[in-house]
This record gives sequence, structure tokens and C-alpha cells, in this order.
Amino acid sequence: MFAPLKIWRKWHAKANITQRRHATASALAATACTPLVMARGHRVDNVPELPLVVDTGITSEGSTSKLLATLTKLGVADELMKVNKSKKIRSGKGKYRNSRYVMRKGPLIIYSDASKDVKDAARNLPGVDTCNVHRLNILQLAPGGHLGRFVIFTKDAFDELNKVWGTYSTASEEKKGYTLARPMMTCMDLSRIINSDQVQAKLNEIKHTVVDHDKAKKNPLKNATMMKKLNPYAAKAAELRAKAEKERHAKRKDVLKQKRSKAGKKEKAARTKTYNALQDDLKQAYKDAQQIIDDDYAAGTYMPGDTSSEEEDY
Repeated sequence: MFAPLKIWRKWHAKANITQRRHATASALAATACTPLVMARGHRVDNVPELPLVVDTGITSEGSTSKLLATLTKLGVADELMKVNKSKKIRSGKGKYRNSRYVMRKGPLIIYSDASKDVKDAARNLPGVDTCNVHRLNILQLAPGGHLGRFVIFTKDAFDELNKVWGTYSTASEEKKGYTLARPMMTCMDLSRIINSDQVQAKLNEIKHTVVDHDKAKKNPLKNATMMKKLNPYAAKAAELRAKAEKERHAKRKDVLKQKRSKAGKKEKAARTKTYNALQDDLKQAYKDAQQIIDDDYAAGTYMPGDTSSEEEDY
């Protein structure tokens, strides 16, 4: 291959670290929004609440069967069944590149160092991913760039969130110089805000644009009133044109009626017969003249281009 791509090509675009942290925090906040989680395709109808926080004592033994029983008890069975049935062979040539099967994304279990045995217990569950709360990955929180991953927190990991990300008033202990982005609006009821007395008191009055149609410039060729002002005879001329048009239509109607009547049809047939007879006479006269010329050619008495007096008499 000529000029192949180099292995050191830069496939990723650089983003500021604060932007990456804001994106991860937004993806983490979206996991607590039930409509976003359901819109992403997760089956959370039987889940008691979002975000779902599980006591570490239940999942601290590192047993896959006990973890599966706990998830089933919490209403995650439908989600696990959906993920398990979605496994299929990848289409195209990608099946040869050590990734033969594809499967939908299931729940993401976030644990801390105190409950790290959950990672071993969940590694054999299809579609279940795990992530440490101190190493949250936006690719796991929002796969494919779609917010709303179904996330299950362990209790100790959920308690570590304020330490990792901080709050709106306090900075993070682990991320130097980072504070959560405060939302611009604390109340999303826009109609209540707009119709409040405080906002309405500062608004200007509604401006109504009044157009004086009498003073507006109008085209006399399209406006009859303006044409009457410019040409007093315009109304009379229009009346005469309408009268002439009406008479023309009436006259044409009478002519058509006369033509379509029996007398009209007979008259038309007679004219046609006369015309056909005249055409036949003309054709016969042409044939007779042509025969005379042919006879003269045969006798040698008529030559083309001869301007003698005999030809003129002839």
C-alpha cells in the first residue's frame, strides 16, 4: 500500500482536564435521572430507586452466585436477561479481530477499595462492568456518548463521592483545584419565573406597531380605489369592458347554438359538399393541363424555355 497510515498518528483530540472532569461529573449525575436511564434502553422498571446504593455487607464475600441473587432481589433481573439475549456475532470483518461477539451494555457497579472483592464477583456476569470510584471512566459512564448508564453503587463508594468530586461549596480533596460546576438555574419552572411579579415589574410594555393603511403607498394598477383617484374614467372603462365581454360571450353562445342545430349542420354539410366539388374540379383541370403539356412534349411542338409567339399564344 502506498503511503500507509503510521502507527504514531494522533487519533484523539486533546481536551482540557477541567472539561474532562466536568464531562465525567455530568455523566455521573445523569445516572441518577430515571428518564435518561430508561431512554438509553435499560430495564429499570422493577428497580426501587435511582441511584441504586447497595450495602457492602451483602456483596463483600466475593461470590458470583450471591451477587447475582442480590441483583435479582433488587429488580435487576430484567436488565441482565436483556443483556444476555443481546449477544450475537459481530457483522463484517471485525469478527476476525479478536472481537467476535457484541453485546449490549448492562449495569455498572461502582465500588471502593473497601469493597474491591465485588470486582471478582461480577467478572463472570455477562454485561456487568465494574469501576473503582476513584477511577471513574466517562467511557463507562456514558458509552457511545449517550448519558444515562444504569449504575449500582456500593455504600462505601457512594460515601466517597464527596471526597472525590467535592461539592458546590467545597473543593475536591483528590482533584487539585477542581470544584463542581454550579448549575445556572436552581428552578426549572420557566413559566413560574417569567410570570413572577419580580420579573414582570422589570419588563417593558408591549410595543404595538400601528400601520396607517390610508397613508401606505399602493399600486394603482392593482388597487381599484387608487386607479379611480388617478383616472376618473377608469370605473366607466371597466364597466364598458365588462359589458363588451358579456355581449361577446352571449354572441358566441348563440353562434355555437346555431352551428349545433339541425339547420346549422345541414348548412355545414352543403358548404363541405361545395368545397369538395370545387377541389375535384381543380384537380381535374390540373390533370387536363398536365396531359396537354405531355402530348406537346411527345409531338415536339413544345420545348421548355422557348419564348416564341406560338408558345405565348399556346
